[in-house]
Parts: sequence; structure tokens; C-alpha cells
Amino acid sequence: MALREPVAERTDAALHVMPGGASAEPRTVVIEPSRGFVRLGLGDLWQYRDLLYILAWRDVKVRYKQTVLGAGWAIVQPVFNMLIFTFIFGRVAHLPSDGVPYALFTLAALLPWTYFSYVLMQSGESLVENARMITKVYFPRLVLPISAALAGLIDLGISFVLLIGMMLFFHVQPGLGLLLLPFFLLLSVATALSVGIWLSALNVRYRDVRYTLPFLSQVLLYLSPVAYSAGLVKGHLAVLYMLNPMVGVIDGFRWALLGRGNLPWLPVLFSMVTTSLILTSGLVYFRRMEQTFADLV
Repeated sequence: MALREPVAERTDAALHVMPGGASAEPRTVVIEPSRGFVRLGLGDLWQYRDLLYILAWRDVKVRYKQTVLGAGWAIVQPVFNMLIFTFIFGRVAHLPSDGVPYALFTLAALLPWTYFSYVLMQSGESLVENARMITKVYFPRLVLPISAALAGLIDLGISFVLLIGMMLFFHVQPGLGLLLLPFFLLLSVATALSVGIWLSALNVRYRDVRYTLPFLSQVLLYLSPVAYSAGLVKGHLAVLYMLNPMVGVIDGFRWALLGRGNLPWLPVLFSMVTTSLILTSGLVYFRRMEQTFADLV
């Protein structure tokens, strides 16, 4: 029978052996239910940072285990999407690309989008796929969706090598906006993780969520400026459009990497505010539902 968690209990750890053979007193670990409306317990993540690293590295190794291309799959997916978008939207539809080759225009957007899509799928399933861990041992459950977000950074780093090669091929040099690339990378991680935390908690209670993840990813792809410029959306629709936090993330990546135009401060501001709201509410909901995970998973 699965235990309900977190519950108030006391467990005595094994004796710690001190240098010289002396033994320390047994360490008592107390696990108590959360008190108050908002107690995120983010400090626990630092105590379990080793587990976070192990799970993230496990996800990377399992993903490419017994594959022919291995980490090369991190390049295959954005390349094929780039070729398809270039043919359909660049050659056939003749959409503008802000003065850069359309292939490079699309690839610069596919990097943050592919990362977001990966975290969306993996973090959404993270709690259900690790049901045995959840029902047997205690650890902060936030470690699971966060480890999925960290594992995706490996693929993102590999894809950057492809982008650099494309920029050299097309003789495109970034401007001073490249200095803000770490900020947009952090914003991309926060955006992906904020949605992933919500979906991971919802997926435990409502298993329909796992079936909507591919559909949600596909819809958000076309609602984000991956294959087209966000500047094509005008008027009142632009405000509604910028509520999608990936709009600011993708626009920021393009500006920082390709050095075209001015800083898209308005979409970035919308993205920061929207991501903050989604992340905060997701953390609160996750923590309030955490005590039922072991029963429902």
C-alpha cells in the first residue's frame, strides 16, 4: 500500500563514522506536513542537489542509450524542422525573415522552442514515470520536473554548435545583444519549467494530461513565432498574442543571436510577467498537491 506523503514521522539514520573510528550520535530526520498556505520548501532542493544531478544525468543517458546517432538526434530534429519550415513558409509562402536567410531565421527560433517542447513532454510525465521512487522514499518531488529541465540543456548546447556553423556559413555576426543571451537562456528555462511543473502535478491527478501533451506542443508551436516573425501580428491581437511567454523568449533569442533590429522589450516584458505568474502559481499548486502524490501515482 502506498504511503501518504509528506507525513509526520521520525527516522533514525545510520551512525556516522568519525575520523579515528569514533561514532557520532544517530541523526534524526523529521518529515512533517507543510504548514501555511504558501510554503514552497525550495531550500530542500539544495540539500538534494546530488539527487538532482544524478536524475538529470540519468535522463540524458537513458535517452540516447542503444541509439545509432546518440546525441546527434539533438541536431536531427531542429535540422528537419528548419528544412520543412524553410520550404513551406520561406519558399512557398514567402514570409519575411527580418533581413537574414530564412533557414537561419528559423533555426535561431527552433533552439529555444525545441528545448521548451522537450521539457514540456518530459517534465509532464516525470512524476508518473518515477512512481516507484515516490511511493518508497522521501525527497522533494520538485526534483523530478527540474531534472528534466536540466537534462534538456545538453541538447540545447549541442544545437548551439549547429547554429554557430550556420551563422559562419551565412556570414552573420551577432551584435552587442549577444551579452544578453544568458538572460534569455535563463528566461527560456524558467518558462519551460513553469509550464512543466503545472503539467507534472496535473498529470498525477488527471491522466488525460499525458494525451494532451503532444497536441499542446503542436498548438503552441504555431502560436509562437518560430516559422514567422512576431511583427506580423498587429493591433489588439498582438497584446493577446504576447501572453504566450514563448513569444518574448524566441524574439529575444533571435535578437541576441542574429543582431537584427532593436531589443523586443515589450514581448520580453510580457514573457517575464507571464512566466513569473505561471511559475509562482505552479509551485504553490505543486506543493499543495504533493501530499497526495504517493496515493494517486
